[in-house]
Amino acid sequence: MESIWLEVEESENCGYMPLQVYEAHLSPVPVRRVMLEEPGRPRGVYLVTGWCSEAGGTPCAASYAPVSDSGQAQVHLVFGGDLGIRLKPEGSPGDWDLTDETQFGEPYLMLISEGDVLLDD
Repeated sequence: MESIWLEVEESENCGYMPLQVYEAHLSPVPVRRVMLEEPGRPRGVYLVTGWCSEAGGTPCAASYAPVSDSGQAQVHLVFGGDLGIRLKPEGSPGDWDLTDETQFGEPYLMLISEGDVLLDD
């Protein structure tokens, strides 16, 4: 099994996350959509992209892998660039933008249900 090393720098997108290492059960694959149910946000499908420091903050690929977690047997990790990931409700108009209030950033997502990771066929 391969290890996924994650460290996210503090930025306008999200706060700092110190280095964490996860044991991947499968190799990471690209992901563009997830199902979220978070307090203060409507339940539904969200587009996800990685966020990188290049050019002061730009979209990059987001990835998914099932990983081992100390509290759960397996969780579903969605991660992106050195500045984390960025999410917006599916169907939102416009490009990825730090000033768009319908979008938000996270260092990464840990989803309990594999069904919340919506992989393209």
